Amino acid sequence: MKKQGVVRIGFATLTEVVVVMLSVVCTCGASTSGNLHPLILVPGNGGNQLEAKLSREYKPSSFICESWYPLGKKNKGWFRLWFDSSVILAPFTQCFAQRMTLHYHPQLDDYFNTPGVLTRVPQFGSINSLLYLNPRLKHITEYMASLVDSLQELGYADGETLFGAPYDFRYGLAAEGHPSQVGSKFLKDLTKLIEEASASNGGKPVILVSHSLGGLFVLQLLIRNPPSWREKFIKHFIALSAPWGGAVDEMFTFASGNTLGVPLVDPLLVRGEQRSSESNLWLLPNPKIFGPQKPIVITPNKTYSAHDMVDFLKDIGFPEGVYPYETRIVPLIGNIPAPHVPITCIMGTGVRTLESLFYEKGDFDERPEISYGDGDGTVNLVSLLALQSLWKEEKNQYLKVVKIDGVSHTSILKDEVALNEIVHEITAINSHADLRLSNVFSG
Repeated sequence: MKKQGVVRIGFATLTEVVVVMLSVVCTCGASTSGNLHPLILVPGNGGNQLEAKLSREYKPSSFICESWYPLGKKNKGWFRLWFDSSVILAPFTQCFAQRMTLHYHPQLDDYFNTPGVLTRVPQFGSINSLLYLNPRLKHITEYMASLVDSLQELGYADGETLFGAPYDFRYGLAAEGHPSQVGSKFLKDLTKLIEEASASNGGKPVILVSHSLGGLFVLQLLIRNPPSWREKFIKHFIALSAPWGGAVDEMFTFASGNTLGVPLVDPLLVRGEQRSSESNLWLLPNPKIFGPQKPIVITPNKTYSAHDMVDFLKDIGFPEGVYPYETRIVPLIGNIPAPHVPITCIMGTGVRTLESLFYEKGDFDERPEISYGDGDGTVNLVSLLALQSLWKEEKNQYLKVVKIDGVSHTSILKDEVALNEIVHEITAINSHADLRLSNVFSG
């Protein structure tokens, strides 16, 4: 039996108590489309489809990766890059990895695709590319389909009150003063989508619902827009399984490669591609959250905490990651101001989550001995709860935290208890007054 927990910090004001009571009374009327605030879904890392096209510049890594593969291309040569089931076959794994790999250009200070590989995100604005990572394999690639079904039962309709914001999840964002062309364009597109969704729904502010990495993008979007814009266009931000402080799982990915549960894949074949991902660099454990004392990666000769990331990147054989990490990522994750928008964090807890990695021989090509701690199976609990510690002195930031025992990082999108909690929260938001004036952390 899953246990659902709510943590409250501070003291509730009379206004907040009245708001909560009204939300309980009024939830019955929130299922009609006229009462709904427009809602935008923002997926996580790997949470939407990607398409690719090969130009004459493309130089395959092997014969099997020639431009004829895959055979089933759409008009004008576009094909599904993510998720393609052929990735589980070793020769095609190499093709996939080459085509997914990003390259950091030191002179331009930005990330780019492999030369000759063009990519695009299909159906921005619609929920269609978020439902299944591959519509032909619905039973094994379901992503947000169950969540969308629950939202449609409330009266939400795709393209009317419900929208999707897929993006190229390989790319991330950088600190101020550094270009991040793809990630910044996504924020501009998302800003425009929010404004259009509001305008088409009588000027109602928007509810943003993110999963995983999507929460980091949404938070940056809020921080980078002025307070007047946030007040006009944002009703509430619901973050599901958000890795606010990164995850130990990312250090495992960088060190040894990660199959992400895909069977038959050799992790070493995809390790280079995973290291090249700008967003993966963003998701490494935040030193401010994990601290200098906690050992994460242990070898016979050295122990690495989140404060030793530069040495870690060098020692695993990825020195080219040091400069972008130090200049683009460290300043980005070192300061995370509160956006003063109502935020609800819903997360799974009580699931075995990587906490430390022991490489007995100091060989990062081998699989480590793993110690586990609390979290959602992917993100550590200290990261899921990071906003509470970062903003504990904030007086004008409404923050609610909901913990659901036994729900994993991805099952939060389909687990019945989790879906009920998400729906309850959205229903209450559609029913009650603005919580911006609340000066408590609530959970």
